[in-house]
Amino acid sequence: MSEQEIEQEIQDKGLNAPRLTPADIDNEIVSEQYHVFEGTTSTVCCLTLQNGYNVIGTSAAASLENFDEEIGKKLARERAREQIWALAGYELKSILSGRFDESLYSDRNS
Repeated sequence: MSEQEIEQEIQDKGLNAPRLTPADIDNEIVSEQYHVFEGTTSTVCCLTLQNGYNVIGTSAAASLENFDEEIGKKLARERAREQIWALAGYELKSILSGRFDESLYSDRNS
């Protein structure tokens, strides 16, 4: 099932407790950069998130003959994007559980 199909099923079932949506994940991304290593099929995607954090995804074809740069970029981006679900899910759960405490991240030397 695609993300959109799952999202539609969630909506159809009226599951409306706080949660993340594919749009929430996409909205976290503010920029993306790609690098294909010369002479290889190795592709890296770096997504920069709203808070400045970066997630990295990679892809590589088994043979140079099957390598397509655009497909490599799509796969690397999707793998980077998948990481946002886990990170944002952890953040949301921390907020919902009342465990998010900004003072934990303050400068401890002041």
